Formats: sequence, structure tokens, C-alpha cells
Amino acid sequence: MREIRTFEMGYDEPATAWRVDRSLVVEVAHGTLWLTIEGDAEDYWLDSGQSFLLPAGARTWIGSGRGDVRVTVRSAGSRDESGKQEALARPRLPVPALRLRQAAA
Repeated sequence: MREIRTFEMGYDEPATAWRVDRSLVVEVAHGTLWLTIEGDAEDYWLDSGQSFLLPAGARTWIGSGRGDVRVTVRSAGSRDESGKQEALARPRLPVPALRLRQAAA
């Protein structure tokens, strides 16, 4: 058996801080979620159906992106129906191409 929690946040509600004791998976069931982690310069925007791995010990802030949002939260070690361990990773974000200048000869 595994525990799955559901949270709903309205667009007009302030962002909420979480201290993550154990690794968790946050999955957006409806809407858009804004998420940021202390020490990480990035902000993450997750849409319905996307998930994010929160590492143990992280201090995280979450908020509603555009409109209301509903998310489910579960332990990262949970198994899917087929019994295989899930492969979880942070969402990949586009990395801007670097332009390097060549030194004048």
C-alpha cells in the first residue's frame, strides 16, 4: 500500500513553502504548477500530466501558475502497477546555445 496525497491551490493563494523529509514525486493533475527549490537558480513550470522529483532535504516553494492547480504527492520509491521501479527525473528545460567569440589573431 502507498500513500498519495492531493493538494489544491487557488490562483489567488500565496506560494507555499515545503521542507521535504524524503524524496517525493509531485504530479500535476490539473492546471499549471510553479515550483522552485532553494539553491537552484531555476523556476519550473509544470502542466497537467507532468511530474517532478523533489529530493530529500529540499526546501521548496510551490504556487499556482495560471488559474487553479491540483497536484498529487507520493513517495519517490513507490512502484507502478507492473511492479517496475519508476524512472524519475527533473523535467528537461531547453538550454540556450552558447556563442563563443574567437580571439583575434
